[in-house]
Amino acid sequence: MVDAKGRNMKCLTFFLMLPESVKSKSSKSSKKGNASGSSKLPPVCYEIITLRSKKKKKMAADIFPTKKPASTTTVQQYQQQNLNNNNTIQNCNWQGLYSTIRERNSVMFNNELMADVHFVVGQPGRTQRLPGHRYVLAVGSSVFHAMFYGELAENKDEIHIPDVEPAAFLAMLKYIYCDEIDLSADTVLATLYAAKKYIVPHLARACVNFLETSLSAKNACVLLSQSCLFEEPELTQRCWEVIDAQAELALRSEGFCDIDAQTLESILQRETLNAKEIVVFEAALNWAEAECQRQELTSSTDNKRKVLGKAMYLIRIPTMALDDFANGAAQSGVLTLNETNDIFLWYTAAKKPDLQFVSQPRKGLTPQRCHRFQSCAYRSNQWRYRGRCDSIQFAVDKRVFIAGFGLYGSSCGSAEYSAKIELKRQGVLLGQNLSKYFSDGSSNTFPVWFEYPVQIEPDTFYTASVVLDGNELSYFGQEGMTEVQCGKVTFQFQCSSDSTNGTGVQGGQIPELIFYA
Repeated sequence: MVDAKGRNMKCLTFFLMLPESVKSKSSKSSKKGNASGSSKLPPVCYEIITLRSKKKKKMAADIFPTKKPASTTTVQQYQQQNLNNNNTIQNCNWQGLYSTIRERNSVMFNNELMADVHFVVGQPGRTQRLPGHRYVLAVGSSVFHAMFYGELAENKDEIHIPDVEPAAFLAMLKYIYCDEIDLSADTVLATLYAAKKYIVPHLARACVNFLETSLSAKNACVLLSQSCLFEEPELTQRCWEVIDAQAELALRSEGFCDIDAQTLESILQRETLNAKEIVVFEAALNWAEAECQRQELTSSTDNKRKVLGKAMYLIRIPTMALDDFANGAAQSGVLTLNETNDIFLWYTAAKKPDLQFVSQPRKGLTPQRCHRFQSCAYRSNQWRYRGRCDSIQFAVDKRVFIAGFGLYGSSCGSAEYSAKIELKRQGVLLGQNLSKYFSDGSSNTFPVWFEYPVQIEPDTFYTASVVLDGNELSYFGQEGMTEVQCGKVTFQFQCSSDSTNGTGVQGGQIPELIFYA
């Protein structure tokens, strides 16, 4: 049964473990080997050597596929059970349901089976007890590795984590066990904190990407505060871009009242803030009222001034329009009588008093213009406006903020136009305004502004439209370009089905897009 090298018994043992299909093939080869009598090794060993000699290595799942591979639905059911913490393993051979180690690890996510550590996550009174597996956690995080296998590792069966929300900790565990990222607007900041704390860099990067894509004027101030806390300079820069361009929307958002005092000061002293100073003043008072509530103080004018502290002098009150100061800041009660008197003198007196407030207006942002025509012209029988829509579609390769359009005016003397401008994305209205502009009869373009700049995301087509009412004959653009480079931003243009007055890529109205970048 055993040759000089002991190979026969080993081969026979392996032969008994093979599937029937391989055994039958081996049996046929054995008969051929006996007939020829040329093989010195037992036939079964020849068959095994043939299997080993194949160049392409196969995984176990490829060689021995399960008869009923686990469907995506089955995996999702296990994961949902785990999220609800009511997971149970029904099948004693559950490992055989999954062909990959990732799927088998995902079954262990939030599962008591073989758990060798437990986490009590959350603040007292709102905790959740979650099971874990030291090996899996150590593979997914260097912090967990040090905690369980490092030189100072403590063999605790239960670990308390009061500074992480249970939902965020579960999201991090799901990534470690299942290699899946499951983020939501409600938990992404808490998940980012957990990913930073336990050094899970890929999850942290995914959280930052999620925040960047969902960034808007409504949450920019809050995210600015958090990005500084988490030391994410790219996210910080994106937040500043939104706050600068859409300053009035950001300052009037509910999230502005939730920022810390340091972030408040950094916003109030921002030189490129694109907002009226009265809006900055009113936003600071709203923040002060919220801060009084956080400090359990009555919302009196004295307490508002107290919680604002030195941030009060970062508001550039002397740069307000006189009406805004007289009807707003001067009657707010947060300024002293001497401050109010000195600021009035600053507006009116030839010899201006010294002020603690910054008296230079903010520089704001300089608008840029994307001109899509190479020339313009006019003819006696065109371009006419009779309530029809001029429209064009465009896309950009970087995030910008459309502040308005540059429009052509009358080609036969000065005239006044009424313009209804709109900006849409896939039929959804993002911004509109109805205003008037005066044309002096030249071929110049004349700006028409939205109430607030509209945020434009890259690689998506938007529709710019205008309906004009006024002198029928006007200038129109010629030699239109499908692609225009404006600084670091590339604009692409295509015709719009909304256009009913002849405007297209090659010619027509809407010669300019006015934007911040």
